Amino acid sequence: MAIGIVTYGVYIPRYRIKVSEIAKVWNADAESIAGGLRVQEKSVPDIDEDTVTIAVESARNAIDRGDIDPSRIGAIYTGSESHPYAVKPTGTIVADAIGASPRLTVADFEFACKAGTAGIQTCMGLVESGRIDLGLAIGADVAQGAPGDALEYTAAAGGAAYVIGRDSLIADIEGTFSFTTDTPDFWRREGMPYPRHGGRFTGEPAYFKHITSAARGLMEELNTTPADYDYAVFHQPNGKFPRRVAASLGFTPEQIEPGIMVTTLGNTYSASCMIGLAAILDVATAGDRIFMTSFGSGAGSDAFSLKVTDHLDDIRDGAPSVSDLLNEKKYIDYATYAKHKGKIRL
Repeated sequence: MAIGIVTYGVYIPRYRIKVSEIAKVWNADAESIAGGLRVQEKSVPDIDEDTVTIAVESARNAIDRGDIDPSRIGAIYTGSESHPYAVKPTGTIVADAIGASPRLTVADFEFACKAGTAGIQTCMGLVESGRIDLGLAIGADVAQGAPGDALEYTAAAGGAAYVIGRDSLIADIEGTFSFTTDTPDFWRREGMPYPRHGGRFTGEPAYFKHITSAARGLMEELNTTPADYDYAVFHQPNGKFPRRVAASLGFTPEQIEPGIMVTTLGNTYSASCMIGLAAILDVATAGDRIFMTSFGSGAGSDAFSLKVTDHLDDIRDGAPSVSDLLNEKKYIDYATYAKHKGKIRL
């Protein structure tokens, strides 16, 4: 029996800051930075928003869109690298907020920017085994970047939630393939407020190697090629990397542009390619095939092949689209941004 996506939901905070505003504070060349990163602005959490609130809103939107009974959910996995508690699960708060039954398994995942897709794979296994009816996988982050660091121009906030099951699917998951190595391109030690990264090392031996290896591995397993897909989406740390990796794999700009959200959203880390997938589902039609590959520093990638069903049309308008959420925005200056992000410490 097919396993796939039953419903999905996204949440993006309404506050935005332009790359030019950040560059002005650090006396940097805004045009060069925005053009090099291919990012113009990014989302910023409100002062009372964190990974938990974003995960809850994403999950509520998924439940509303699919009109599902939360008591059917037998597992919740929340992937993030910005869980607010070192010891206290995000997932239990989500479960209570959406009205899920206590008879469920909950765990928080952390694998840099691919923890959310790891949750999808875990839900797939539990559903396929018959252990649960529905599983909820969430990718949510309020990404951190040290003041003046290159990450500050892209580290954003947002979340995406996917309910995985067997029945009333909006997209069949035809297959998944993972590729993982010990590649320390990006890290944050316990108690440290900001992550560190290996600069150019994050590209070739990390991002590109893992995404291409996972993507090619899955296409070999399924005997498919890029030409067999209508859309493709890849992890988006900036606007350059997903376009470059797509071209290297043989995907066209027409296949990937509908899922490129980073230009006006920024890098939402665990939610990055999951929000991109949601944007594609917002416009896809029955029979379309979608290829998705995440990436998480440390390092690993999860690739997925999906086929859209005609049930998508029945539920699509049940919650805000990615476009709706991106268009609802309010710009702030750097001082307000610093306050919202807790960069001002007493």
